[in-house]
Amino acid sequence: MKVFVKAKPSAKENKVLAPQLRLIPETEEWYVVSTKEPALEGKANEGIAKLLAEYFKVARSQVRLIRGATSKKKVFEIK
Repeated sequence: MKVFVKAKPSAKENKVLAPQLRLIPETEEWYVVSTKEPALEGKANEGIAKLLAEYFKVARSQVRLIRGATSKKKVFEIK
């Protein structure tokens, strides 16, 4: 499954906000993920991956960043 993420690094708290109502069925659903980790040396990406693993109740090893390593808009794959 692909998960589209809008990243918010250096936030005050770690949280995952799920998409609300899907207005157009063919469009992607964007999760807003806030992490306390800074956007330096991949720390925010790792923090987001850990939060997604907790949210979807899977092992961290099953969450992989596939696009957007240096962007605020990212795509993760969850097996």
